Amino acid sequence: MEQTMFNPDMESISPSDQEKLEAGLLSDQLDYVFNTSAMYRDKYNEAGIKRDQIRSMQDLSLLPFTTKKDLRKSQKNTAPFGDFLAAPVENVNRVHRTSGTTGSFIYTALTRRDLDLTHDCGARAFWAGGLRPGHRVVHCLNYCMWMGGYTDHANLETTGATVIPFGVGNSSQLIRIIRDAGINAISSTPSYPKHLETVIEKEFKGLSPSDLGLELGLFGGEPGLENPVYRERMESVWGMKAQNANYGVSDVLCNFASVCPENYKLHFLGQGALLLQLIDPLTRKDIPVRAGAVGEMVLTHLKKEAQPLVRYRTSDLMEILETGPCECGRTGFRFRIVGRADDMLHVKGINVFPNGVAMVLQNLVPEVTGEFQIILDHPSPYTSLNVTVEQGARVKPDEMADLKFKIETRIKETLNFKGIVTLTKPDSIERTAMGKARRVIRTYE
Repeated sequence: MEQTMFNPDMESISPSDQEKLEAGLLSDQLDYVFNTSAMYRDKYNEAGIKRDQIRSMQDLSLLPFTTKKDLRKSQKNTAPFGDFLAAPVENVNRVHRTSGTTGSFIYTALTRRDLDLTHDCGARAFWAGGLRPGHRVVHCLNYCMWMGGYTDHANLETTGATVIPFGVGNSSQLIRIIRDAGINAISSTPSYPKHLETVIEKEFKGLSPSDLGLELGLFGGEPGLENPVYRERMESVWGMKAQNANYGVSDVLCNFASVCPENYKLHFLGQGALLLQLIDPLTRKDIPVRAGAVGEMVLTHLKKEAQPLVRYRTSDLMEILETGPCECGRTGFRFRIVGRADDMLHVKGINVFPNGVAMVLQNLVPEVTGEFQIILDHPSPYTSLNVTVEQGARVKPDEMADLKFKIETRIKETLNFKGIVTLTKPDSIERTAMGKARRVIRTYE
């Protein structure tokens, strides 16, 4: 009988058993934090909070939030790991750093025990997505200190799969290796296969993506696959199952959510590692985690040694889609990420997220590439948004006016705000080495 879960004890835990487990782990973690983390000791002393005031999970709301700004300040004052490092420095086994695209980067330190738990949760997610020991998976995320590189590599290995550590760049060589080494799975961002299609078309005449023999794609790091049109197109072109199997928050835990074969909604798979709460990002009041709830995700470590975080604001806005057991037997709730709280724009009373614009454009491929940027030339309030959109490679000059009108109409009909579209050539919007583009550009001081 096939093993359907990597860690059945955690993935199928009952709500009552999970609540008991989390209560015990949280109590131990808070003891540890109050005793060993200088940052939290100072933070809680300043707030007048004593350890004995936090007797249950419900009391967590008494504690102040932790933000990325707090972590940056801590590491600036106490280099390199900050005074939120709670374990002896000699116990640090691996160090990553965040990308720093929205500010200075943060060093993330992990002990051996931290890594074991990280790899277990990551393996749960990749296994739920369909990865098995019989797969040969090429890992195409940035290895240069980013959490998604080497640590995701180790998460993939933990499933028992054979992992080929390719990284990013040199796409021509990657295509040859996939073809020659019998690789049947790929781990990357969901936009990367589209880039590979361009390379195949230009450099491998007569070869189609489906000829490479990939059966499974494990994707994460950016939105896209929640759109059935985008996903079905990828599966048709490549002949592989495209799975949204790698959602995480790099400052907290590399990967703790994936879809399953029966349900294309992200399953929470961080049981025993994370306590998840929702808050209203404006009022900061707690929101119960139940079907239909929407709020900013707040995470608390339950078993972290090196840099435990308590009430950490992720800025990710989450909608709870389903609770109770899934058909696959996993009991974690199902959710989707609505957008980033710091990317949310208000246009004449309408909340606008770049994810929404992305979905509109993905439904227009190949008339557009799907890449775009929202250009803000002044602070809020906004009555409309300027959106730069890459046109498709085969769009003729006399078709551009109609395409611009079509995009603006779709944005208005779908998202209920006015978008003023400027078309630009394919590949003209700057991407990172992983093929990602910044979605919101502020040109004002």
